[in-house]
Amino acid sequence: MPLLHVDFHDPDRSEHPLDVVERLASLRDWIFDRADTDEMSITSPGRWTDYHVAFTWIEDVEALHVACAFDLKVPERQRTEILRLIALVNEQLWIGHFDLWSSDHVVMFRHALVLAGGAVPTHPQCATMMKCAVDACERYYQAFQFVLWAGKSAREALDAVLFETEGEA
Repeated sequence: MPLLHVDFHDPDRSEHPLDVVERLASLRDWIFDRADTDEMSITSPGRWTDYHVAFTWIEDVEALHVACAFDLKVPERQRTEILRLIALVNEQLWIGHFDLWSSDHVVMFRHALVLAGGAVPTHPQCATMMKCAVDACERYYQAFQFVLWAGKSAREALDAVLFETEGEA
């Protein structure tokens, strides 16, 4: 007998969770597309590149999932070092994690907000999910570049982006 049995059912929600995200995107003038009831994509300009943020409603577990990817394809010969970097970066994160998406060979940040029992997300929760995703990508994007384009090791790349200068010159 399982220790915990969770009965996922179709709760009565006052609105679809992605309706909240869509309303927030409209209010913030974000460029977005909602091609499906349960999927929505947002483009967010960053300091280093544009980020592709996808919000997905996963009914089976009542979770709002966010994935943030950037245009850096990982060639086969560098996958092992990128996976090492992902492991090192994930040790630094409190919320969410990075993955190497195996089908497209791209790095992405992922996180989910569980809304069990019919809960509906708030604008601040959705804005925070978006901010956490883009901020994590902004912070570590150059480390992925250092491995892919400069041939640095995962440790060298991470140390380079975590190096913070103090004071003024």
